[in-house]
Amino acid sequence: MARPVRVVVLGSGSWGTTVAGLAAHNTPTLLWARNPDTAAEINEQRRNSRYLGDRELPEGLRATSDIVEAAHEADVLVVGVPSHAVRATLEQIADRLRAWVPILSLAKGLEPGTRLRPTQVVSECLPGHPVGLLSGPNIAGEIADGMAAAAVVAIQDDSVATALQPLFASKVFRVYRNTDVLGCELGGVLKNIVAIAAGMAEGLGVGDNTRAMVLTRGLAEMTRLGEAMGADPRTFAGLTGIGDLIATCTSPASRNRRVGEALARGLTLDEALAELGQVAEGVKTAPTVMELAREYDVEMPIAAEVEAVVAGRRTPAEAYRGLRKVAAGHEQDIV
Repeated sequence: MARPVRVVVLGSGSWGTTVAGLAAHNTPTLLWARNPDTAAEINEQRRNSRYLGDRELPEGLRATSDIVEAAHEADVLVVGVPSHAVRATLEQIADRLRAWVPILSLAKGLEPGTRLRPTQVVSECLPGHPVGLLSGPNIAGEIADGMAAAAVVAIQDDSVATALQPLFASKVFRVYRNTDVLGCELGGVLKNIVAIAAGMAEGLGVGDNTRAMVLTRGLAEMTRLGEAMGADPRTFAGLTGIGDLIATCTSPASRNRRVGEALARGLTLDEALAELGQVAEGVKTAPTVMELAREYDVEMPIAAEVEAVVAGRRTPAEAYRGLRKVAAGHEQDIV
């Protein structure tokens, strides 16, 4: 009999650990943690207390702090480190991974400086491998608690996606397929910026109607930029678009929303991030997204206001006053 497929997840944050837990119910899974103490806690206590509290992890999940060991074991590699750390992490194993091992990214940001999406960074660091992503409206704690959810495996080769689906699926976690890697990945990147705007709205107490407007017009901005860059606009009506947007903008557990709330309370960006204690991808992504918007000549007023707040040029209250100055035209026009 053929041995089971071995999944390796790089990154022991809340989502990386949760994805590793999903895979561990189906196949042998190894989680790489940068911190040896985190790896030891997972192996000895079945916990990752920093990111998932007292939630118990599956027996089939092992952890290591040796990234070379992790690379050698991988039949499928999942990259769960933040977008700004993808390149530095993968450079450590560039010559350690066996050929043709499929690679899935969990990151939802853009690489600073290069403006590359995580899958593009992966392809540069590990050429010759099938590369895609696993994304959707996924709040890690809820999935770790066994609540129903869904995600998308997006990879250009549909046969590879079909083989990867059952590795992460369960009775309560549905895994769909999509070949529009660009659209699925952009949805995960862009919704974080709208989530910061939604958090600011919550902190300012602007009301449900305003929040609904921000989400809806934010989705329009996401779709316009995605289509201009070559994505299928229908993708933004799916799990990695509006689905992820709703979860990230409405959940109190959303890191980007929490940053927006903190900024609206008057905290500086550094104070907001210190209070959060985790990475909020939208903060680093906002300036890069505005560069793309200018390059593709796409109007993104919500993203522009968020970028101005993150850069310290506006307060959240000033940003919302700025949005009121945008004249309303036909709903399907560019703004």
